[in-house]
Amino acid sequence: MSCRLIVVIALLLLVAAPIAGCEEVNVAAPPPVTIVIGGSSAMEPVLRALTEEYSRQHPNVLFDLRGGGSTLGEEAIRAGRYDIAASTLFPPDPEAGRPAPPGDERLVRTPIGLNALAIIVHPSNNLSALSLVQLRDIYSGRVLNWQALGGDAGEIVLVSREDGAGARILFEERVMGDERMALTAVVMPGSQYVVDYVARHPTAIGYVSRSHVVDWIPGETPTRTQRSGESPPVKVIELEGRYPTREMIAQQQYALIQPLYLITSGPPSGQVRRFIDFVLSPAGQSIVARYHAPIR
Repeated sequence: MSCRLIVVIALLLLVAAPIAGCEEVNVAAPPPVTIVIGGSSAMEPVLRALTEEYSRQHPNVLFDLRGGGSTLGEEAIRAGRYDIAASTLFPPDPEAGRPAPPGDERLVRTPIGLNALAIIVHPSNNLSALSLVQLRDIYSGRVLNWQALGGDAGEIVLVSREDGAGARILFEERVMGDERMALTAVVMPGSQYVVDYVARHPTAIGYVSRSHVVDWIPGETPTRTQRSGESPPVKVIELEGRYPTREMIAQQQYALIQPLYLITSGPPSGQVRRFIDFVLSPAGQSIVARYHAPIR
């Protein structure tokens, strides 16, 4: 074999080798995965932010976010309809009057943060603070006019959440106690609906998750840049002399605090486990901190 032929064969082998190597590194894209999360409307803003960031990092993972309230979310996870339930309900405790529903022993609750209920009124309302007793008197129907509390004359319009909502359960336990809420209360199916209603009715009052009004809580860092000249749609007022800031929540110094749970049926696995790990990571907890008090 001539030297020229040997050189040609060697060159051909060198050219073929990189091509073969490129063929070997071709890897199939991971299959798409959809995770269904439903329940608490208080957790909708933070879940939207968390899932958007996770999908940005993992384009094959999609999320189907559903509301309906904490009670509905927990019922759905027991029935196997959701991959994750979002809930602000305290865990079952028979001694505290919260018996465990059938199937609850399978559920795994992962705390991700702490929430608080904000008391909101229309921005034109000159009232800036209420006590728990005054709030109970308002929602029981004992006080009917803002003038009785030192405000401008105007019939008070009560706005409440629906039965089964974590916000309503907490409000009835911590504010109403043995008192019944007035039947005249306008019932709304989510925190954002409450905000929108109060924003349109100058004599209304409502209670909502702080995640829906965090940009307008005095002393709190806004989650977004407000447009120049933009006025808050509602006013957050003090309750027992405190606003529902992250600092007050973390110190347990605010009256209406509730936990934030991601609930799975059994120990989480696969992408569900990886998503929950992300939520508990420093990056995930920094997102939680935009809306709530983080757990870590």
